[in-house]
Amino acid sequence: MNVLNIHKRVINQPKEDVSKLLTTLGTEDDKIWPNEKWPTIRFKDGLRVGSKGGHGIIRYRITKYNFEDSIYFKFTKPSGFNGHHNFKINQLEPHKTEVVHCIDMKTMGMSTFSWVFIIRWLHDALIEDALDNIENHFSVHRKNTKWSLWVRFWRYILKSK
Repeated sequence: MNVLNIHKRVINQPKEDVSKLLTTLGTEDDKIWPNEKWPTIRFKDGLRVGSKGGHGIIRYRITKYNFEDSIYFKFTKPSGFNGHHNFKINQLEPHKTEVVHCIDMKTMGMSTFSWVFIIRWLHDALIEDALDNIENHFSVHRKNTKWSLWVRFWRYILKSK
C-alpha cells in the first residue's frame, strides 16, 4: 500500500528560531519530541547522517540532515515499512514558518494492517503533539491537540501489555 502522510503547522516565528528547535531533536534538551506522552526518540550517534535511532517499535537511519531546515530518515523497522519520513522547515514570510512532517512509504504484508488500524492513528497523534510542542515553545497560549477515541483505545491496549 502506498502511504503519503503529511502534517503541517504554521508557526508565527522566523525560520531561524524554529530551526534551532530541530537541532534539539533526540537530545537531553529536546524541544520537539513529546517525551512525556510517547516513547522517547533516540539516535545512537546523535543528529548526523548515518546515525541509527527510533522510538518504540519504529526504527530508522538519518539519511540527510541540514540543521537549518530538514532531517530525513529511512525506515529500517518494522519489516514492511519501505520508505522514509522527514521534518522540513519552510520560511513562508519573514516571521511565518511552516513545519512539515511527511511519511512517504510503501507498506507490505502485516505492516499494511498495522499501519491502517494502529500505527497511523498513533503516529498522527504523536506528530500533532510534537507540533504542539513547537508552537507552545513560542506562545503563552498552550496548544494541546486532543487525541481521538481510537488513539486513547490503542494506548490503553498497548499499555496493558
